[in-house]
Amino acid sequence: MDAVILAAGVGNRLGELGGDRPKSLLEFGGRSLLARHLDALALTGVARLTVCVGYRCEAVAEELACHARIPVDTVYNPRFREGSVLSLWTARDALTRGNDVLLMDADVLYAPRLLQTLAGSRHPNCFLLDRDLPPGDEPVKICVRDGRIVEFRKIPDPAIGYDYAGESVGFFKFSPAAAAELAVRTAAYIDQRREREAYEEAIRDMVLAQSQPLAFEDITGTPWIEIDFPDDVRRAHDDILPRIAHD
Repeated sequence: MDAVILAAGVGNRLGELGGDRPKSLLEFGGRSLLARHLDALALTGVARLTVCVGYRCEAVAEELACHARIPVDTVYNPRFREGSVLSLWTARDALTRGNDVLLMDADVLYAPRLLQTLAGSRHPNCFLLDRDLPPGDEPVKICVRDGRIVEFRKIPDPAIGYDYAGESVGFFKFSPAAAAELAVRTAAYIDQRREREAYEEAIRDMVLAQSQPLAFEDITGTPWIEIDFPDDVRRAHDDILPRIAHD
């Protein structure tokens, strides 16, 4: 199994709390998000990691050199201030090696068992769904009908009926066939000059096409948080980190 971490973004929405660091280098409990990713990946049996870097790429590379316990490749996205679909496209070679792939956002603090649940899922293509869905348009939503994923977006299409929705963690497992299809769909965004789109839109295309068997694991109750805003940093320190320590 291979893994891809998207770690190219700037993190402007953090304001002063971000400083001049990429979000992946924010520290919680004395360890960066990236170092925590590396430790968790080493426990899952991942053989090779590709990290897409961009903003402050030298600092990210230094952190990788200090903490990597598995082979790591870095790929550089020079247009890191544009849409995240560019970062996934930059890492496209990692999607076409014929291996299972874990795809991960870099800006998530989580209990390691969350990643173990994903890697160990019986489903060849797996999302992680948290039923504790915060209100608003910011969370990426996984919409489920009759046990199947039917929509995947921050603002779901109102024409698509569903039984319930949960928040996406931003971690995915793809089979070799699904990973290769995602690479093709991502390249289409670049060809169509849709570089400012989020990479989740390419995954959504797969959901709507139902071209691959897509399933999910319900991880409700497992501590995790995506770091986007100053309040997320505070909650990560005050709430999520203590829960991870006791998980």
